[in-house]
Amino acid sequence: MANQRINMQKLKKLLELTISGTTRRSISTILGIHRKTVSDYQFLLKNHFGDTFPLLENLSEEELWKIVTLKGTPTLKDDLFLLFPTYEKRLSKVGYTKRLVWEEHISEGKATTSYSQFCRIYGQWEGTQRLTMRMEHKAGDKLFIDFAGTKLHIFDPKTGEKTAVEVFVAILGYSQLTFCQAVYSQKKDDFLTVLANCLTFFGGVTLAIVPDNLKSAVTKASRYEPDINESLADFGEHYQTTIYPTRSNSPKDKSLVEGMVNILYTRVYTQIMKQEFTSLNALNEAIRALVFEHNQKPFQGKTDSRQMRFDQVEQQTLRSLPTTRYELKYTQLAKVHPDCHVKLAVDKRYFSVPYKYCRLQVKLRYTAEVVEIYHNYQRIAIHERFKGIGSHSTIKEHLPPTHQWVMNWSPDFFIKQAEKIGENTAKTIQQVLYSKKYPEQAYKTCAGILALAKKANIGQKRLEDACERVLAYDHVSLKRVIGILDTGLDMEPVFDRENSIIIPLHGNIRGAGHYQ
Repeated sequence: MANQRINMQKLKKLLELTISGTTRRSISTILGIHRKTVSDYQFLLKNHFGDTFPLLENLSEEELWKIVTLKGTPTLKDDLFLLFPTYEKRLSKVGYTKRLVWEEHISEGKATTSYSQFCRIYGQWEGTQRLTMRMEHKAGDKLFIDFAGTKLHIFDPKTGEKTAVEVFVAILGYSQLTFCQAVYSQKKDDFLTVLANCLTFFGGVTLAIVPDNLKSAVTKASRYEPDINESLADFGEHYQTTIYPTRSNSPKDKSLVEGMVNILYTRVYTQIMKQEFTSLNALNEAIRALVFEHNQKPFQGKTDSRQMRFDQVEQQTLRSLPTTRYELKYTQLAKVHPDCHVKLAVDKRYFSVPYKYCRLQVKLRYTAEVVEIYHNYQRIAIHERFKGIGSHSTIKEHLPPTHQWVMNWSPDFFIKQAEKIGENTAKTIQQVLYSKKYPEQAYKTCAGILALAKKANIGQKRLEDACERVLAYDHVSLKRVIGILDTGLDMEPVFDRENSIIIPLHGNIRGAGHYQ
């Protein structure tokens, strides 16, 4: 825990098991993490909540994340335990002794300790490495999954080419009921699809799913805290089960499924390899028939079969399947652009996020239908995924107030804003809009006229009076409105064209024709 925190799925499971009263040793076994790590996280949670923990559904991932970001102080024993695996390798070399290793430890500037203390703590660590345990499988507890080492093939009759396919194997710990299906690859899409098919076949979910350290399941192997592939962790959360990978280089952890693979080599592979299949569906139909016979066959020296054990005991202990099948989710890290949008690289499309997250890194989690955007485990935006390269999906509320104002621009918007000031202002805005072939060309002029009402030395009344006077002109513009305000003409009496004095014609007046 001193170097790297466990992921959110394990943390939530740890809290759930702690609330249910599960012992620290059992939590360590279920989650595959060291007991000291369990203790450290329980200390942080208890330090925050006291003796009463809240229900998990009442605690958001964001709140839980903030609680565990408090840093604890590792002990000398913790530091040495992290170094001992490396020191054990040195001791296996000729000429190395504990004293020599201790001297190198001190010279490298590591935690200061006496030689006797070093040896005592090393003995404690060494004792933890030599423990063995006989695995007792409880009904509904674990589902072991793996890919067979030997591949099967699909034959193309036109070209004569053979395509290798992977064979997925799953076995329930208690009844040993077996599921087997061929897929094109071990990649994430195929792996999660066949795993969902497996749970549908069993009609329920175990408390834990135990995969091998294949790349589709584990991104980084570790004895205590393997990094689970994020999509598989999300799969486990959807089906309300724990993903519990086997330890690397520990074949005993998966002996049950490896033994089953060897049995399937005898009962399935020998029959399949005698035939040629031109499609994956045809191959899987043959596999299903042979695996069905395998599940019905009694155990050696016993009268009950795998199917009987499942029907009589284990089926009732499985958790119910969720109402919806798991939909594969993909993730991507990205930085929010200054325009409040983030790019989904695979589609070359842009989705808006609240403007306060501009220039921060976020995580996009997307399916075929939806794009969700997260920051520190908090969902900050959700969009429908749509077609169209280079297009934008924008939620107006995500933008700053000034940007929202611009997004609202339309003829109706400007007219309604002008009507709030007065009748003459509304007529002026209408005349500006109708003077352009395309109304969009007049938007900035309209915005400029309306903005005058917000100036301290003008206000709505002066703008309304100025608009009354500018309407007397044949052409209305922002410059003319400003000119009237600057010269104070808005405060002068309105020119009355009908009642104005007309100068009569007489001989001393040249007339308009004189100037032509």
